[in-house]
Amino acid sequence: QIHLVESGGGSVQAGGSLRLSCAATGYTTSSASMAWFRQVLGKEREGVAAIGSGGITRYADSVAGRFTLSRDNAKNTLYLQMNNLSPDDTAVYYCAARSAPWYAGRWSEIVRRDRYVYWGQGTQVTVSS
Repeated sequence: QIHLVESGGGSVQAGGSLRLSCAATGYTTSSASMAWFRQVLGKEREGVAAIGSGGITRYADSVAGRFTLSRDNAKNTLYLQMNNLSPDDTAVYYCAARSAPWYAGRWSEIVRRDRYVYWGQGTQVTVSS
């Protein structure tokens, strides 16, 4: 059975940093296509950062240059390093994995939610001004 478990969320002041982790069991992250999404109550879940099966990373415009997605194959864990956080980054952050790989493509296609079949439970990130 596949499980994705996020951790690392919390409260931080604007300008601060957090690192989210997504530990996978029953699923090998080393060559997987995975992503981080976030959701604010009452709004749609949006893609934040994604990694393709070839290791290419892509980011939403709103986080590019501030967030970095990486993975540790030995630990079967995906990370999201978030720097220079702003109150607009406040959301529940979810880790997700696709059943089919991606190697290239438009951002909107890469983060189509219906392409992701495995989801974590989410971790809250709160950024105060």
